[in-house]
Amino acid sequence: MSATGRKSASRSRATLGRLDLLQQSGQLDRLMRSGVRQCEGLAVLDTHAAGETQPVAVRRIGPDLVFGRLWQESGMPEALGALLKGRRFEFDLERAIYLTVLHRLFASGSDRAAERWREDYLLPGTEGLSLHHLYRAMADLSEFWGASYRRMRSAIVI
Repeated sequence: MSATGRKSASRSRATLGRLDLLQQSGQLDRLMRSGVRQCEGLAVLDTHAAGETQPVAVRRIGPDLVFGRLWQESGMPEALGALLKGRRFEFDLERAIYLTVLHRLFASGSDRAAERWREDYLLPGTEGLSLHHLYRAMADLSEFWGASYRRMRSAIVI
């Protein structure tokens, strides 16, 4: 009987013995592997666990999961959009800047290195970016910051 007073529908088909003894002897693993062979979906997992599969592609997701959230929550896409309002690009400038910043945080190096580095990481929105886009994004950002700094300095009276 169950806690609700209803008769349980499950039945024991066989008693295998104590779990700790089955685990120690390896019999539980053998029994489970035998059952897995009867299930096609689990056979893939068993084959992988045995090291008999070859990966088609491996892409890391960690940097984007951590830094992507910080990037979004800090309002960087909106801030960049406001700063560069009125300028037109044939590519996603925010994603190009995001890629170069992320690369510099995790690996360091040139924009050329960032383009190669990206191939090993899953970074949504950066798939169509080329090296030329990375160069242009950083040059435009640098130009904008330089002009903003000069305007700020000229506004300060010493």
